[in-house]
Amino acid sequence: MSGRPEHQAPPEIFYGVDEAQKYSRNTRMIEIQLSMSERAVELLCLPEDQPCHIVDLGCGSGLSGETLTEQGHTWTGVDISSAMLNVAKEREVEGDLLLGDLGQGLPFRAGAFDGAISISALQWLCNADQRTHNPAKRLHKFFSSLYSCLSRGSRAVFQFYPENSSQVELITSQAMKAGFTGGLVVDYPNSTKAKKFFLCLMTGGQQPLPAALGVDCRDDTPSHVAFSQKRDRTKQLRSGKAPKKSRDWILEKKERRRRQGKETREDSKFTGRKRSSHVW
Repeated sequence: MSGRPEHQAPPEIFYGVDEAQKYSRNTRMIEIQLSMSERAVELLCLPEDQPCHIVDLGCGSGLSGETLTEQGHTWTGVDISSAMLNVAKEREVEGDLLLGDLGQGLPFRAGAFDGAISISALQWLCNADQRTHNPAKRLHKFFSSLYSCLSRGSRAVFQFYPENSSQVELITSQAMKAGFTGGLVVDYPNSTKAKKFFLCLMTGGQQPLPAALGVDCRDDTPSHVAFSQKRDRTKQLRSGKAPKKSRDWILEKKERRRRQGKETREDSKFTGRKRSSHVW
């Protein structure tokens, strides 16, 4: 049997309770997820200092959503695994969560979002986990509904693990058929461990693709520095806020949840989740 997760079981089964808990306890997994999420948000090229509404596709335990929250954006997450969404609820993420199969299309109104991100989910749509599943049709339905619910001029960025070039062709052809332009950005293409694939899709006509990181010796240093500087700025912004779980931080979080119309407890503590200190 292949070592790839999508070949072992359908996503709603593979990401059961045990696997889901790793995304709140495994510090290495959390660190990798956050790093890829920050890069995906960077590739969205969102307007500076302007809150946006983003859809997180295959949101899992909400780690990508926390990156969006930290950068001042609101978000809605969709995932097929109820166990993963339960972990997100336990961690009290600030996004709205929806249980759903991306291959059946997205149920949102036209132009509802200013962008979309997805971490490690897209390759799952290439599987036929049921007799009625046709990967090409499921991908087309997904991309068509995504195109509809994005505002014109916005982007969608998918970090994914393609199995082969045929799978990349299948995914990109269905995305283009749905109306998207764009292409692949491959960071550190010559590195076995650091290599990452990002499918960058645009709704506003053909635009230049963002520069990849670590393309060659000449580009590696400035590209890597630019990304590092952005992450450093984000950390500096974070450090200027009240410490996590402090009284001021709790009050600030409660106020944000109230503004979003979410139910907020009256007690003075948030006790529903544990976080590893290295994440922040």
